[in-house]
Amino acid sequence: MKVSALISGKRVETISSSATLHDLVNSLNVHHVGALVVSPDGKKIDGIVSERDVVRAMPGKLDEITHMRVGDLMTAEVITCSPETSVAELMTVMTERRVRHVPVVDESGNLISIVSIGDVVKAHINELDVERKALSDYVNS
Repeated sequence: MKVSALISGKRVETISSSATLHDLVNSLNVHHVGALVVSPDGKKIDGIVSERDVVRAMPGKLDEITHMRVGDLMTAEVITCSPETSVAELMTVMTERRVRHVPVVDESGNLISIVSIGDVVKAHINELDVERKALSDYVNS
């Protein structure tokens, strides 16, 4: 199965690197997502920022947190994939690199969607279920 099957009709939420931490937390909450792609225009990727980044910024910096911007927290080196990447390959990358969200880009590097580890696990479970059912049908026929 390819990533393209996971992103059909799925939109990606973005945020500006100059947005405040307050804006970030509100956006994560409103959109019910664990990460936002940092982008000036919804196409170019400047970084990615997640709930984990917010939590990691807190220890020892609570006085500064109200003045922090998304650009202060984001991960600038973003791991991406294409719609043609296999789900198995993406699962391996996500596990090895310990990332939970991977933006999906077109051939020009423009943002088109995002895939979470939950999306990948759900797809993998569905594939295993289809295989199990096929084997069961084969054995029982």
